[in-house]
Amino acid sequence: MVKDANVEADPERRWLAEVYAGGARQLTPRAVIAGMLLGAVMCLSNLYVVLKTGWSFGVTITACILAYAIFRGFKALGLAKTDLSTLENNAMGSVASAAGYMTGGGNMAAIPALLMLTGFRPDGVSMFAWFACIAALGVFAAIPIKRQLVNIEQLPFPTGTATAETLRSLHGHGAEAAGKALRLGVGALVGVAVAVVQNGFKKSLSFGLPFNIAGRPAADWTLKFDGSLLLVGAGALMSFKTGWSLLLGAGLTYGVLAPSMVERGVITGVAYKSIVQWTLWGGAAVLLSSGLLSFAFQWRSVARSFNELGRLIRKSRKAPAAADGGAAADEDPMTKIECPASWFPMGFALLSPVVVFLMGELFGIPVWAACVAIPLAIVMGVVAARVTGETDTTPTKALGPVTQLVYGALLPGNIPANVMGANVTGGVGLHAADLLTDLKSGFLLGANPRQQFYGQLFGVIAGALMVVPAFNLLVPSADVLGSDTLPAPSALVWAGVSKILAGGVHVLHPTARLAAAVGAALGIALVLSERWAPSRAKPFVPSASGLGLAMVLPGANSIAMFAGAAAAAWLRRWPALAERNILPVSSGLIAGESLMSMLLLLLAAIGILR
Repeated sequence: MVKDANVEADPERRWLAEVYAGGARQLTPRAVIAGMLLGAVMCLSNLYVVLKTGWSFGVTITACILAYAIFRGFKALGLAKTDLSTLENNAMGSVASAAGYMTGGGNMAAIPALLMLTGFRPDGVSMFAWFACIAALGVFAAIPIKRQLVNIEQLPFPTGTATAETLRSLHGHGAEAAGKALRLGVGALVGVAVAVVQNGFKKSLSFGLPFNIAGRPAADWTLKFDGSLLLVGAGALMSFKTGWSLLLGAGLTYGVLAPSMVERGVITGVAYKSIVQWTLWGGAAVLLSSGLLSFAFQWRSVARSFNELGRLIRKSRKAPAAADGGAAADEDPMTKIECPASWFPMGFALLSPVVVFLMGELFGIPVWAACVAIPLAIVMGVVAARVTGETDTTPTKALGPVTQLVYGALLPGNIPANVMGANVTGGVGLHAADLLTDLKSGFLLGANPRQQFYGQLFGVIAGALMVVPAFNLLVPSADVLGSDTLPAPSALVWAGVSKILAGGVHVLHPTARLAAAVGAALGIALVLSERWAPSRAKPFVPSASGLGLAMVLPGANSIAMFAGAAAAAWLRRWPALAERNILPVSSGLIAGESLMSMLLLLLAAIGILR
């Protein structure tokens, strides 16, 4: 058989000839509905988790396992004629992912931080429009760079690749898929039981460590075993290095620093909310300096991102007709399945005025300053997409502070501009990277990218509809944020950065300024050590993110997450066993406990549960 030389030389033509499944069912009504419902549920779970731990977890693989199991059950009951196909499940995952990630991109850092700093909370309709427009901008921002990053360069996007492999496994090995679904269900039931005992019957499952610190039980300093299996499940999805770094950070923070500051009278009480007002500054400095330096070390990705922007501009000037389906486009075999390049400017032309209006109307940001966020968001979207494709890490923790610094210089002292401007760029960056991660899965499976784009927009609507009332229920006032129940570490960090930029470092207690300086130096030192230490020593270098986060979380949270990370590390000695159990069981624990906790809060809010 003679192969076409043009096909062999062109990766897109080769993909069309060998992989693309053009006639297969993909974004069917049942895939959209299932994705919106599962994504909304995952969004609810992630909301509770991010305010509890500071992490947002990927929902796509969990949603795909659930969808597979649900439709197998529907078929067995006669409620569905066929199982969900691989490409239908992939399209469903695009919808669910966009909805589930509505808590990321700074959304659940910016709004809580603004609430803590100013007491202001947008009304429900305005908040829905805010979240939906920012996320949709991110979806449109992915259009012009998709073909270069996914089709041509074929960047790894490891999570997208893992999702594709999971879908192949689910739909190719029925017994294995059923086993994963069963383990996820068992984990969820256990998580539900824990939530009912602790939040329903008000029976604590926690117990203190058997020693005293500064004459008081360790539990008074938040050093105890928390009964929350959600935290154990969250730890199991982290690396062991992050887990033991959390434990180390908790020990130093609550076993050494906090008692010392209480003794000196700097910290006024032995309670988490009092302690974190001081430890926040060191923790935020570690997270900020390490995040920015790690981002700086990815300068090659950033440079390639700016080259990509320049190439897009040059293309639009040279061949505008081709982008919209002109003569040159007729020669392009991808035109009918890829999103037209013209959708990118059209999407921004429609949505940018809405975002600028909301920035002015809701947050009092001058129009000229609000307009700055739009081109900045495009740049951040391109950078976030490439960095995610190459490293599997979306640099939201670096992009947010960069924008905060920009607005700190443009509008000194304007806290809403500082916080919400960063929300725009972080949200656009996250959702651009999220869509491209999903499109990587589709590329490997032969899916239609335009249908996944539509799916992402459906997910944006579902996620925004769910997250607004859920947040208002979970956070009735600013008082619950920064508490043992909802530490909201990401919000604390964003609020801290904004407070410094607005008032200057002189507003801090001298010891807090010293803690911030030491924390910044420590964050830099840890990143440099991780990069340049001998390979044998690298496993013993603490994770900057784990160490910094431990300083703004209750010690009990860090201990529980360490326990999960340690259990998962032990199980990984048997790779096949770990692959079958860690993700489904941990996801089940997280989903079960978080969703039942949210339900119990709802019942209490309407007076059914006391």
